[in-house]
Amino acid sequence: MMKTLFISMIALLLSITNQAQNTNKKTEVKTTTTTVKDSEGVKKIVKTEETKEVQKIKLEQEKTNTLNIPTKPSQVDVTTKTQITVDGVTKYVDVDRSAYYTYNGQKYQVAVDNSGYTMTLPDVEEKTILRRTSNNNYIFKNKNKLSVGYFDTEGNLVVETYDEKTDTVVLEKYIVVKP
Repeated sequence: MMKTLFISMIALLLSITNQAQNTNKKTEVKTTTTTVKDSEGVKKIVKTEETKEVQKIKLEQEKTNTLNIPTKPSQVDVTTKTQITVDGVTKYVDVDRSAYYTYNGQKYQVAVDNSGYTMTLPDVEEKTILRRTSNNNYIFKNKNKLSVGYFDTEGNLVVETYDEKTDTVVLEKYIVVKP
């Protein structure tokens, strides 16, 4: 009885691990060390920037009499964590996405605020707010709509909005203006 229960538990655990979500993962770590000499002495500053890209693999519809199933494009979740150490004291900093972005020929400014980001047109006072969620996305809220957004691998802001009339998700891509 006990042996059967033990074997059943092992089989259950093995079957659970086989059903995990397949993902493509990429991690890049960049470390910069700077030594500053001033009147107070020498300070060593170590900046470590870790960028993780995770993409869930989604498959297209299986075709009969074929061995391979093609994959379809899916969202890449990018998270960046920056660690700065000055004289043994470590601080963690999120990546600042403040910049100018363009969409439909208009230039928008995204700026950091206390709870996330604000987005404005240069001559308009009304602000769109971006608030970070637990899964590294942003709630995109302005006067007319409530959407979900994220920053892609190039740093562009991608906003996804549900359209009730067509029952589809509409993508808007705000392109970051490179300096």
